[in-house]
Amino acid sequence: MIERRQAPRQRVFKPGKLTFAGGGGPCVVRNISPGGARIDNVNPVGLPPAFVLAIKGDELPRRCRPVWIKDGQMGVAFD
Repeated sequence: MIERRQAPRQRVFKPGKLTFAGGGGPCVVRNISPGGARIDNVNPVGLPPAFVLAIKGDELPRRCRPVWIKDGQMGVAFD
């Protein structure tokens, strides 16, 4: 597989929360870099093109957009 990420991701296991107008829900952040993350336990139904990811223990919530979604997992890019 060809690596397309601009920066390597660090493996983590942190609780998170997706929020957007009209919805949101809990998730688990599995890896993260300055440019994006992989999130588990995602339900893509009703997910908008952009949303906010808040990660427990991090200072600021991050606005992001989905890059790929498969089998309850999602790769996101930070805006």
